[in-house]
Amino acid sequence: MTRLVLKGGRLIDPSQGLDRITDIAFEGGKVLTIGDNLPGPARDVTGSIVTPGLIDLHTHVYWGGTSLGVDADAYAAQSAVTTCVDTGSAGPGNYPGFLKHVIVRAQPRILAYLNISFAGIYGFSRTISVGEAQDMRLMAVRDAVATARDNPDTIIGIKVRIGKHAGGTSGVAPLDLALDAADRAGLPVMCHIDEAPPTYSEALDRLRPGDVLTHAFRPFPNAPVLADGTLREAVLQARARGVIFDIGHGMGSFSWATARAMLAAGFPPDTISSDVHALCLHGPAWDLLRCMTKFLALGMALPDIITATTSAPARALRRPDLGTLEPGSVGDASVIALSGIPTDLEDVLGQIVPHPERLIPKGRVLAGNWLP
Repeated sequence: MTRLVLKGGRLIDPSQGLDRITDIAFEGGKVLTIGDNLPGPARDVTGSIVTPGLIDLHTHVYWGGTSLGVDADAYAAQSAVTTCVDTGSAGPGNYPGFLKHVIVRAQPRILAYLNISFAGIYGFSRTISVGEAQDMRLMAVRDAVATARDNPDTIIGIKVRIGKHAGGTSGVAPLDLALDAADRAGLPVMCHIDEAPPTYSEALDRLRPGDVLTHAFRPFPNAPVLADGTLREAVLQARARGVIFDIGHGMGSFSWATARAMLAAGFPPDTISSDVHALCLHGPAWDLLRCMTKFLALGMALPDIITATTSAPARALRRPDLGTLEPGSVGDASVIALSGIPTDLEDVLGQIVPHPERLIPKGRVLAGNWLP
């Protein structure tokens, strides 16, 4: 079996409490061992950081099938990502096409939250904006359960988008239907929230342990913090019962003001994700590494940022084989570096924070094979 050794990198694996310069070997598509001076065909990664394969928990990669999709192969290379989680691009009506034409052909692993809307996210572009949850006739509870049961290897949850833009006057009803479908399918929900109605708290109050609230650090209006910087009580209660708070940056869902207030209140995100799609690929989100860099600028420690993009999303996905470099686990790794590239980091309101360095991609290991 082919062996690959990454030599001399700074290995950061929060799942094992590792942060040191050492080697790691892969064989047979798995992590073989970690240690100094390992033998075998080697790739020198001195000066780089080696992490478990990065997981972007919120992406839109149904390229060609939806107007907001980006190319998974190009995006994963740009961001050193090994697992893209598509969040509701496809619903029961078009998931077979997503599976056949994108998921099985893509270089990175693609897992999916299936949209409760039969048509997925079908009307999202610079000229058209029709929220799929605006029409309750599209809420396909039976079809979503059947499709999820038919595709257990790729569908890991149910996605719903609620709020003024995604749901119009539907309120929380689409979320209630998504929760019903998820309960029957035995899966978690990822809930998008934009401007009210419904309110941030109304959405949170319905979520169960293991469900994900994405766009968790969104700006006013409908932000998780009040004007005086205190957290909404529903935020504290939801975390206490095990709801997962995900960034989902995108084009409208991350502000410096909210992020500073949340961190000052001792409330870091559980997971950091890009919500990359066609309208934010060239700003303000760019990619997962740019989103991670923003949290460096906020003072979050690099190992904690890596936790939020490896082991934490793996737990949300219920995939303990991912997000770790433990011997015997899936042979995925990301190789990144902190470059001395001064970067203007913008939020969705156009506010700029300059930062003297930036995380950049250096390569990936997928199933034990090196990819640039």
